[in-house]
Amino acid sequence: MGLKSNLVLVRHGQSEWNEKNLFTGWKDPGLTELGYEEAKKAGELIKATEIIFTSMFTSALKRAQLTGEIILKGIGQVEIPVIKDQALNERDYGSLSGLNKDDAREKWGNEQVHIWRRSYDTPPPDGESLKNTAERVLPYFNELVMPMIFNGDNILVAAHGNSLRALIMQLDKISEENIVKLEIPTGAPIHYQFAEDGSVALKQNLYE
Repeated sequence: MGLKSNLVLVRHGQSEWNEKNLFTGWKDPGLTELGYEEAKKAGELIKATEIIFTSMFTSALKRAQLTGEIILKGIGQVEIPVIKDQALNERDYGSLSGLNKDDAREKWGNEQVHIWRRSYDTPPPDGESLKNTAERVLPYFNELVMPMIFNGDNILVAAHGNSLRALIMQLDKISEENIVKLEIPTGAPIHYQFAEDGSVALKQNLYE
């Protein structure tokens, strides 16, 4: 069975709030200088694959959009359609958003903050768990992106740590218990190739 299509996932480059150790979620900081460099490097890694993309999907947040724009410029494919949707946004951290992670631990305790950050289905106050995030990311991906992959299209997704965790959980068939342990580096492309039946035929981390 021949290989038919490609999907490349990229977490945005370092944001201004990543650098400051703040919970970001749906807040909308830009990229740091390092974040721009990570996005450029991602573009170089993706360019080496020689994939011609059909479309790029990204979130409603500028750190992911900027990362995607820098990559498209780097690979010389700025003319392709770019679809922006909050379904691909980072997990909403609710009351934790904008707080320094150390300050949050001081306020609620190490154990509680760890549960909010690393459990699958326990959300922080007024926020989302990874389970909640997956419940909006996966239907969007399955209804819009997977039909394009079945059609033989090559898709680039520039998104966030937790929205990409949800996708990888499905694509790699990772358990709820183990997906929360997966670390996705900033600006690090992950390449999937699909067989004609839509199953994953090959996965490689382009940054390794």
